[in-house]
Amino acid sequence: MSRKQVKGEYIETDTGNKVSRKAILIGTQHIMLGGKTVIQAEAMIRGDLARTAQPAAGSAPAPGSNTAVAIGRYCYLSKGCCLRPPGRIYKGPFTFLPLRLGDHVFIGEGTIVQAATVGSHVHIGQGVVIGEFAIIKDYVRILDGTVVPSNMVIPSFSIVAGQPARVVGEVPEGGHEAFELRELYKTVGNNPQPIPA
Repeated sequence: MSRKQVKGEYIETDTGNKVSRKAILIGTQHIMLGGKTVIQAEAMIRGDLARTAQPAAGSAPAPGSNTAVAIGRYCYLSKGCCLRPPGRIYKGPFTFLPLRLGDHVFIGEGTIVQAATVGSHVHIGQGVVIGEFAIIKDYVRILDGTVVPSNMVIPSFSIVAGQPARVVGEVPEGGHEAFELRELYKTVGNNPQPIPA
């Protein structure tokens, strides 16, 4: 009599993504994961809010043009966060535009992201709200409880805090290693490794 393999808390894909069985992914055909991304329990990704605008008459849609949420490599989506594509009226009807995350992006617990673009090596704290069509450049740290207004552009190497958000500091030289998420990735999953001392 063979034993049934025990299901772990995470589903691990061929590209190394670790997705909690308790994560809420809606519209998975419109969600693209770059690889080695961790999605914790109760994290929600709204892929169902995909672009509804039709391509110009006579032209074929570009491949991947209907991706609602694109996530880079080594991203970490904490418990209870929500990624939601921004929406607006575009050429008549209301439509959603894609939400793109770069590589090594950490999103804290209970954070809501509706940005147009989040660059690479970005750390977003707990309970942050990022308004629609905000653009966050590379190497940015957004502190806990910050509210980033819609359409705000946050420059590279900034530390941002407040309600509404404002730049309160600069990422120091040599402080870029703190944005690497490879070690954090290894500590999650069905066979976690301890963080090296």
